[in-house]
Amino acid sequence: MEPNCVVPEVQTTPISRSRQAQSNPSYDIVVIGSGISHCAEKCVHGRCVAPSTCQCEPGWGGPDCSSACDSNHWGPHCSNRCQCQNSALCNPITGACICQPGYRGWRCEAVCEAGTYGNGCQQKCLCQNGAACHHVTGECKCSPGYTGAFCEDLCPPGKHGQQCEERCPCQNGGVCHHVTGECSCPAGWMGTVCGQPCPEGRFGRNCSQECQCHNGGMCVSSSGQCLCSPGYTGERCQEECPVGTFGVSCRQTCRCENGAKCYHISGACLCEPGYTGEMCEVRLCPEGHYGLKCDKRCPCHAENTRSCHPMSGECSCQPGWSGTYCNETCTPGFFGESCQQVCQCQNGADCHSVTGECICAPGFKGSDCSTACPSGTHGINCSATCGCKNGAQCSSVDGACSCKAGWHGVHCSINCPSGTWGLGCNLTCMCGNGGACNALNGQCTCAPGWRGERCDLHCQDGTYGMDCRERCDCSHADGCHPSTGYCRCLAGWTGIHCDSVCAEGRWGPNCSLPCNCKNGASCSPDEGTCECAPGFRGTTCQRMCPSGRFGKNCVWGCTCTNNGTCNPIDGSCQCYPGWIGSDCSQPCPPGQWGPNCIHTCNCHNGAYCSAYDGECKCTPGWTGLYCTQRCPLGFYGKDCSQTCQCKNGADCDHISGHCTCRTGFMGRHCEQSEFTPQDYVSSE
Repeated sequence: MEPNCVVPEVQTTPISRSRQAQSNPSYDIVVIGSGISHCAEKCVHGRCVAPSTCQCEPGWGGPDCSSACDSNHWGPHCSNRCQCQNSALCNPITGACICQPGYRGWRCEAVCEAGTYGNGCQQKCLCQNGAACHHVTGECKCSPGYTGAFCEDLCPPGKHGQQCEERCPCQNGGVCHHVTGECSCPAGWMGTVCGQPCPEGRFGRNCSQECQCHNGGMCVSSSGQCLCSPGYTGERCQEECPVGTFGVSCRQTCRCENGAKCYHISGACLCEPGYTGEMCEVRLCPEGHYGLKCDKRCPCHAENTRSCHPMSGECSCQPGWSGTYCNETCTPGFFGESCQQVCQCQNGADCHSVTGECICAPGFKGSDCSTACPSGTHGINCSATCGCKNGAQCSSVDGACSCKAGWHGVHCSINCPSGTWGLGCNLTCMCGNGGACNALNGQCTCAPGWRGERCDLHCQDGTYGMDCRERCDCSHADGCHPSTGYCRCLAGWTGIHCDSVCAEGRWGPNCSLPCNCKNGASCSPDEGTCECAPGFRGTTCQRMCPSGRFGKNCVWGCTCTNNGTCNPIDGSCQCYPGWIGSDCSQPCPPGQWGPNCIHTCNCHNGAYCSAYDGECKCTPGWTGLYCTQRCPLGFYGKDCSQTCQCKNGADCDHISGHCTCRTGFMGRHCEQSEFTPQDYVSSE
């Protein structure tokens, strides 16, 4: 570069000398004024503006502009510090902040406005009932008294307050306010926790109402209902028991006789003169006599008389009888005690002389025989059921039926005979070609395939059925029956419109033929040919795939090894005991055996375990089912088949057969004595 050339003032990064000295065929050339500058290394994300000096693009730095700005810097040469807050990401090129969910502002310094949350504060809070919404997750923090994901529910019964964690103290059915926990007491209770019953004489909600019971009656604190003392009744216990009753709720019946009065509280009897006894049931004179000395005979007719007064001899008649001596029946229209009661019977009914009960004439009912028999009944007390059918009128007196047009018979249950119609079935029908005649008005209903006022015209082409109103609607068929509209389906099709393929297992015209395919094969609905399921072959799919083949049409070859059997349907391998893997190529792992290697070997002392059946092959010196027993005394080695050669009571190693000599012996088999004959002599 020329010594006097001028370089524009820019922020640049000089390339270090060590990097200039490296052999690097990549370099940049820049023309500045009338000279040419060389950068020894290529400016990766920038351009060469002076010898060995790069001007980096925004977001990049380093001598050759190859280093991306870190998370806290941005701009050309990463010279600007990011202003982002709350873990926001900083754009390395522009310095713009990318806020985390829940934050906003150009520096992400502010949380989302109330009612919004999440990315860009774009999501609307769903919280209800004044609940606060978390600015990041949108989770609702409920106000006291509310619960639920969106604070949409009141606290459950028995709970109140913040997060519905406080237990309501209300007693006796009191209802707790879901926010404050204040108790709202039911009628009959009062107090902070509804634990106090209303004081005597008060009732209702908050015990605010005054009881209105008389004659010593008690008041129910919840409803104010009066519980009367014995002998009183009425809504406020203001009335004495009706004549003939006494006691609590006047439920007891007085038993006083011979005209005695009954005390409404206790039921005690107040006797008439001439009578005595607890119920005034004892006559002072013997039965049939009266007078001060009981010397006169009663003149009353005995069977019709209730009693003869013991003092005056006056006759008291049974109900239904009258006269001085009770020998006269009640006159018509009267009944009862002394025949003083007037009969209320109507419509010619008789009245029972004792009870006044009405005996109704046929066709009427009711206590006074004023009600005609309901429709469908007749006779005495309307007890008989009318047998009239088809809307016929029934006589309430004798049940006779008056038939409507089109019907006849005793009960009007028989249609007019074919070809007739009208009242009495005395008019002749004019319908042809099998048309039916309405027995009521004579109108013709044509048989399918016919039309016209008298059913004398054929249906037009393409129509069928009643009044030829229907159009043939067949999809896969050879025509439509003119009368029924029934579609003649082609082979393989069925249904009213021939629009349904034959059901599984059927084929042919109208799906009338059964498929002969075996082993789950599907059948062609039109020709009946079998499409075999995987694992089967043959005309009717009756044969399984040959050994070593599987799948649809048995085209796939099995990959099972080591005597594994192949499933003809999906080719999966059933491995021989001792092998595993999709193709049975892997032996059982050490220590396992059997089908799928599910059993654990129990061999000991280094014995080999058969992966097929778990049999233990013992190492030398061991025996037993699990190789847990040493060789029997006198044997050693593999399968304990070798005989020990040790002499003079020496121990034999069960594995190697090595002899451990007793004191005084030596040699490989302990066959030599350590003492010579001279040793024995000298010892003597």
